[in-house]
Amino acid sequence: MDRLDFRLLAGEMDPDSFASLASRAEKVRDDLIEGRCAGSDYLGWIRLPRTARADLDAIRECAERLRGEVEDLVVVGIGGSYLGSRALLEAFAEPGRRGGMRIGNGPEIHFAGEHLGGARLAGLLRRLEDRRFAVNVISKSGTTLEPSVAFRLLRGELVARFGAEADRLIVATTDPERGALRGMAEDRGWTSFAIPPDVGGRFSVLSPVGLLPLAVAGLDVGALLEGAGKELERFLSKDSPEENPAMNYAMHRQHFYGKDLAVEVLSTFEPELFLLGDWWAQLFGESEGKEGKGIFPAAARFTTDLHSLGQYLQDGRRQLFETFLRVDQAADALVVPESDDEGDGLGELAGRQIHQLNRAAEEGTIRAHSGSGMPVMAITIPEITPEALGGLVGFFEGACAISALMMGLNPFDQPGVEAYKREMKRLLEVR
Repeated sequence: MDRLDFRLLAGEMDPDSFASLASRAEKVRDDLIEGRCAGSDYLGWIRLPRTARADLDAIRECAERLRGEVEDLVVVGIGGSYLGSRALLEAFAEPGRRGGMRIGNGPEIHFAGEHLGGARLAGLLRRLEDRRFAVNVISKSGTTLEPSVAFRLLRGELVARFGAEADRLIVATTDPERGALRGMAEDRGWTSFAIPPDVGGRFSVLSPVGLLPLAVAGLDVGALLEGAGKELERFLSKDSPEENPAMNYAMHRQHFYGKDLAVEVLSTFEPELFLLGDWWAQLFGESEGKEGKGIFPAAARFTTDLHSLGQYLQDGRRQLFETFLRVDQAADALVVPESDDEGDGLGELAGRQIHQLNRAAEEGTIRAHSGSGMPVMAITIPEITPEALGGLVGFFEGACAISALMMGLNPFDQPGVEAYKREMKRLLEVR
């Protein structure tokens, strides 16, 4: 297998329903390709695997400079400004000694600005004491409260410790022409990268938003773009919905939604992909949760959650369907060791690879959940590589756009996000 695969494992769709959904899906895909869909001003994500290559040399040059100068990089952003890069980083990184993540001997990567927890921010500042660090602040406007607070703290620390040299240690990823952060970057001479104006935050991981921190970590961002480009090309092709995984997935989501199944659980047994569920949840939640409509996206981390949420998934109210995110080939060969003391009951498993146990748990869970009457789908990538995960990003973005458009929604706005900001400003008595 050299590319992503989608399959329906349990949950029948009759031929008439499939034909009707296929016709709707093809219509909205054609509208999207021709720029006639709702939110057509924000279709730049489709072209990112090609257009982002124009920034690759500058991104790699900046990344190599930072890799040679700093021990840590703090990525400051919220929502789409950090979820994608953090998810992809976790797939390849190991925990760092300072609480971040790192690949090989690269800088340790930390994330800030995604919350307003003072104790957590103070802890980050303590972990960075006596460390030479840089900051990549990501925001279209530069005025979103959570990242603005974190950036002010981190910038103050840089200035206090490095003086005028602090400006060399700040990289801004922001609007190409306007906004507070763009103004600060130009006034201070910070290295900066542009967020394409026609790309929304949750679709931006393949832009400098995600590519720069991943390049600093040491990930092959060219391969990431290559994988995404192949899958998006596949999505945009005129293949029939049966042969188009992203469209097929979107159609089945709408089929189950039409049967009043309004919760989708994305389940994976691969710890490397756990955080990808958070990115997926934002992508679909912000794109579909409007006008009293939408499928609620929930991510499950197995086998961990089988000992908690697993009870509900197996025997609870049938208001949901489940999608398994699977990996065809395991990378490790770790085995259960032999032991003179078999009191733990593992005697018959000694010598077996850990991934074999994980695969048995996965297959057993699929059988149990589908056997309980839950509709079950599977998305499989060949292995965990930058190209494969790039393909997965392209797949989910295409499927999300089709699914939301089939609901009659604009996939690319998020009007409800502003509600809490208005109420918070009233409470804080700020404009």
